Amino acid sequence: MLTGPVTSLHTPFFRDGEIDYGSLRGLVDRGIEAGSSTMMLTYGDSLFSLLTDSEVAEVTKVVAEHTAGRAAVIAADRIWWTGKTVAFARYAREVGADLLMVLPPDWAASCTADTFVAHYAAAAAEIPVMVVTNVFSRSHALGLEVLRRLRDEVPGVVAIKDDLVGVFARKMALLLHGHWAIISGGQKQNHFDLVQYGCDGYLSTLLTFAPQITRAYWRAVQAEEWSEAAGIIREYDMPYFDYVLGVEGSFDAALHGTYELFGLAERWRRPPYHSLTDEQMEQLSQKLADMKMRQV
Repeated sequence: MLTGPVTSLHTPFFRDGEIDYGSLRGLVDRGIEAGSSTMMLTYGDSLFSLLTDSEVAEVTKVVAEHTAGRAAVIAADRIWWTGKTVAFARYAREVGADLLMVLPPDWAASCTADTFVAHYAAAAAEIPVMVVTNVFSRSHALGLEVLRRLRDEVPGVVAIKDDLVGVFARKMALLLHGHWAIISGGQKQNHFDLVQYGCDGYLSTLLTFAPQITRAYWRAVQAEEWSEAAGIIREYDMPYFDYVLGVEGSFDAALHGTYELFGLAERWRRPPYHSLTDEQMEQLSQKLADMKMRQV
């Protein structure tokens, strides 16, 4: 289910800050129609940083129920202590999620290899678990030790999402390829860098609003047409991300603006996060037209 492009779900909001569940269901439908085999919730993209615990539970339930077996569902936790994570793992399984992405707390480098392993193992007793690598940004050596131990000691951990890229990601893929499913976060270029090391898929930003680009890239990867895949990255992936990462409010503000331009959801995010102004929306619209992703 993690081979190829995967839909990363961004929680949409109305201008008053209420969650737009209708548009959330629509994003699920768009991802499935585009050919994605998995709907993925994440702490970051799904804006769990702006949601309450009960809203995280409701978003998870809505996604699982609306997906209704048409694709796999990956739930995500909200940086909880072990007991809360275990309870949510049980809940996610009960509402129909297939996997739980676990992001442990590690304030002030408070975790050790032993406590990390115990945390993941406790969740994996309830539901298959995905690791996300950004928790290991403070120590790559610690991260690789934890991953090796999870691979060898905890059979319920079955997948990993990489956010660290570079040397760590390559070492991680070589360590885990053939044992877990490996997926890269965010950009085609990150997947392209890892594909020769055993990366199975990636979170596709363009899938819901420009699926033709996503499909063209994946066809090139499957055919091992590496020059063509690199060309798609050069023509679309890099220019889009170079632009949206420089927008006020960064890429997530721009992505919500993109959704509005394509009629998928409104641009708004809850304060204190920035939402694009009318002027910024006009600039984004022109940029997308220049990239031939949409007509003005």
